[in-house]
Parts: sequence; C-alpha cells; structure tokens
Amino acid sequence: VQLQASGGGLVQPGGSLRLSCVASGSPLDGYAIAWFRQAPGKEREAVSCISSDGRTYYADSVKGRFTISRDNAKNTVSLQMNSLKPDDTAVYYCAGTLNRRILWGIPQEYNDWGQGTQVTVSS
Repeated sequence: VQLQASGGGLVQPGGSLRLSCVASGSPLDGYAIAWFRQAPGKEREAVSCISSDGRTYYADSVKGRFTISRDNAKNTVSLQMNSLKPDDTAVYYCAGTLNRRILWGIPQEYNDWGQGTQVTVSS
C-alpha cells in the first residue's frame, strides 16, 4: 500500500491540526496504521496507532490531546491533534502493516511508510 500524509503546518501553542493519511494501491481495512514523529536530533517516536478492528493506542505524551480515527470507505486514517505544545513540533509520518499481532510503538513492525508532514508549534 502507498501512504500519503498531509495536514501539517504552523500553529500556535494551544491550537489544533488534523493530519490525514490516505492509502492507495490497496484497501486500507486490513491494515493497522500508526503515526510516528521525529524531531531534529531525536529518534523517531511512536504517537498513536489504530488497529484493523479499530482499537486505538496512544503515547502517554499525547493521551487526552490526540485522537486517531479511520474511515475505511475513504481509505483514510486521521489524527486530530488538540492543545498542541511546542514539544509536538516534528515531522509526522504514517505507517502501515497487515500483521495482526504487533508491538505498535516499534517502527520496524511497519512495512509501508508515508513521506511525512511537518508540524510546527510556535508562537
């Protein structure tokens, strides 16, 4: 599956953004889709994941602020990000896997990656 991430931008602290990950080349419904982020000089960090059956997982740093959802009819997974902080600044990537039993926070579990979208939180 080919994944394309979009929706990043510049936002003030406390603001919101909605990222989208659109799949092509294959139906999305069998995939677990995750969002990762990477800030300059830091390792890639898991943010959130939604399984093929709709279970959701979040990093502690984003719980209560971010919401992941999927619309299989539109081949899209979204990440609604509220109450954004400067520490959320990073390039955000979506990633997918057909494997059913994974450690969701491990990048190596995913076979397909989007190109990334920049999120900058700054006043």
